[in-house]
Amino acid sequence: MHIPTPHQAEQILKQAEERNPGPWVPHSRAVAQAAYYIAARLPEMNAEDAYILGLLHDIGRVAGVSDMRHIIDGYRWMMELGFSDAARICLTHSFQLKDVRSMRHNWDGTAEDAEFVGSYLETIIYDDYDLLIQLCDALALADGFCLIEKRMVDVALRRGINDYTLAKWRAIFQIQHMFENRLGQSIYSLLPGVVENTFRVY
Repeated sequence: MHIPTPHQAEQILKQAEERNPGPWVPHSRAVAQAAYYIAARLPEMNAEDAYILGLLHDIGRVAGVSDMRHIIDGYRWMMELGFSDAARICLTHSFQLKDVRSMRHNWDGTAEDAEFVGSYLETIIYDDYDLLIQLCDALALADGFCLIEKRMVDVALRRGINDYTLAKWRAIFQIQHMFENRLGQSIYSLLPGVVENTFRVY
């Protein structure tokens, strides 16, 4: 897999945080931790690789405050560094539906970049890592793990909803059920602090 080492990934995230600090950084760490906990229970997956991909999924935030443009910014940076699998996750983590139209209300990049994203999604088949990072992105707040439903509302309140929102939510639940069937247990049983973060128990 073409990804950085754990040390390199940490250095990349540190560099990005220095350029654009914000809650996206602890969110990225929570996604990475969730991905590790889940992948570690699945013999066919590599937990360290899952952690690194989770850590860098939002790395396009390095370019500054943006909405969906961060996916293409992250893709380009990771490709420049030679980490094509990390670059792939920068794009796929936002598309539970492989339909570029689902982002049109939040797209703040160029029309050419949007066309590239659409073409890219059409050429690939999602693997376990694409799906795992999509799932973990949907259960991680900046202050830790939570029920997927809480994260959905958090994102909807900040970024709005569109005609594709319900379909995206259904897709996330399908991914959840797929992983839980393979694990033989609830994903939440693997995530420390999920009850406290969901219900604000201090």
